[in-house]
Amino acid sequence: MSANKSIDMYAVQVFVTVAEEGSMTAAASRLGLTPSAVSQTIRQLEDDFGVMLVNRTRRPFVLTPYGIALKNRGEVLTQEIANLKAQVLEAGKGIKPDLRIGLVDSFAITCGSVFTKRLLSSSSQLLIRTGLSPQQGEALIRRELDLIVTSDPLMDSDSVVRYRLFSEGYFIITPPDYRKRIRTIEDLRELSATMPLVRFNRNSQIGMQIERYLRRIDIRVPNQLEFDNADTLTAMVVAGLGWAVTTPISFLQSEAYSRQVLTHMPEQLNMKRSLYILAHRDEYSAFVQEACDVTREIIETVFIPKLESLHRGIEKLVSINAGLC
Repeated sequence: MSANKSIDMYAVQVFVTVAEEGSMTAAASRLGLTPSAVSQTIRQLEDDFGVMLVNRTRRPFVLTPYGIALKNRGEVLTQEIANLKAQVLEAGKGIKPDLRIGLVDSFAITCGSVFTKRLLSSSSQLLIRTGLSPQQGEALIRRELDLIVTSDPLMDSDSVVRYRLFSEGYFIITPPDYRKRIRTIEDLRELSATMPLVRFNRNSQIGMQIERYLRRIDIRVPNQLEFDNADTLTAMVVAGLGWAVTTPISFLQSEAYSRQVLTHMPEQLNMKRSLYILAHRDEYSAFVQEACDVTREIIETVFIPKLESLHRGIEKLVSINAGLC
């Protein structure tokens, strides 16, 4: 395909319909076209890309790897095109937009319901997706999401605008029968020599940061226990299977178990992370600002008071930030 030749998006829409229906005839019926017109459109699209999209030697036909890639991406593009006219007209009339928002799991569980309730009145429809920060960031870059709350600021991307919401310090949790206080890094090294480390998933943002920090202070613990969520991780510590490094929001996420562990906040544990709101630059700017204001208010009036009631002192590890970064 020539670099200067634009993609025929109508042809892409026809191809996506064929892929969804599984046959040229069914796609033609759905589109109000003849089967020959559909077949000709697909062949022209194949000529434009210079690859085979459909394996016609199979009955029923199957998509080639190129066709699968086009179907996956084409579904997103055709949906955006379908919504484009309505969004343009609605924006001009001041009608509330439909928005797709991604929330990192820890924020979704601890503050997500209040966040959604507060912003629902500012949109005609909210689609909320939860997951790990790397997944949310990838979905934002692919334009599958309009705004995300995440711990990954995507500093290498120039196409997004980012606002820091708050920062939080890390601390140590140990089983309820571990009576020695962890006050220094040397105490932490002693702990790591006597008890396994219960890890966050090392593919998660929090897991990667913890691993980097432990290597920096020369604490190397064999990988025996690794979990995707804070609930399970804290439950393992309660059961006496090891110790863990966590954060206030993750601690609150595992509220059902957090009251049963011991907490330690070594002064030398100089490790923090931040939570951000990220959005596409110059898109839905008023809503993004409102989301920032609402989230900071939730942190002040909901999140921090919950921390204080759960375990006094942990709230001091949280600092609210304001503004663009």
